[in-house]
Amino acid sequence: MTTFRIALANLAYPASPEDAIARVEAAIARAAAEQARLVCFPECYLPGYRGLGYAPPPPDAAFLERAWAAVARAAKQHAIAVVVGTERIVEGALHISALVVDRQGTRLGFQDKVQLDPSEDGIYVPATTGRRVFETDGVTFGVVICHEGWRYPETVRWAARHGAQLVLHPHLSVPEPGAFVPTGFADPANSFHEKAALCRAAENSCWFATVNYAVAGSPTTSAVARPDGTLLSHQPYGADGLLIADLDLAAATRLLARRYRDVGP
Repeated sequence: MTTFRIALANLAYPASPEDAIARVEAAIARAAAEQARLVCFPECYLPGYRGLGYAPPPPDAAFLERAWAAVARAAKQHAIAVVVGTERIVEGALHISALVVDRQGTRLGFQDKVQLDPSEDGIYVPATTGRRVFETDGVTFGVVICHEGWRYPETVRWAARHGAQLVLHPHLSVPEPGAFVPTGFADPANSFHEKAALCRAAENSCWFATVNYAVAGSPTTSAVARPDGTLLSHQPYGADGLLIADLDLAAATRLLARRYRDVGP
């Protein structure tokens, strides 16, 4: 059995962009101390997601470059791969993205968010660069961001069909007034979102790891789904900290994704 240990950084929303960098650096160190080989952070953690009641300072390209450099230094220092939710400015357009850095501190690239939630229109711009997979330390993985993973199964399928044994899903989910507050993962009374996480794993025979902010009353939490669609583990709702999980890479056969054929009209 080939085991790959990951950490999901289920962190509170940062008090400031500088606090975001500090929290990311601290979580990288903690994940490495837990012998994780990869750590993933929530959507747009650098500098913090815009919207859903949150309003970080205006986009700042200089801050982002400095933050990304700090991530690379920490990854190299602690010999751990990092996937960090961020925003980035491309030709004046603000994209939701994820930066991927390997354990040597080398920047492997970005996965930009292609499918935006309607609430994000006017704040962010959807990317047009498409999808990719990443390879580090013996694992191939993809990244789908929030809305993409919940509502667009083809994003996860694309990654699995292109070799991803693991698909990471940075997101932000906050409670709505009067909404059901879960205590157990994928509760039947809850929204569809956590059931979708299990489906994304099962329908592609791959590992699916979803990571949220630590938000009191949120309908979702960080969790890892096995390739058969069952739950491996989840973070207690609203609890700030790391979710550590050991993945059996051999279980990610990608069988169902590889057998997929486009259906004609």
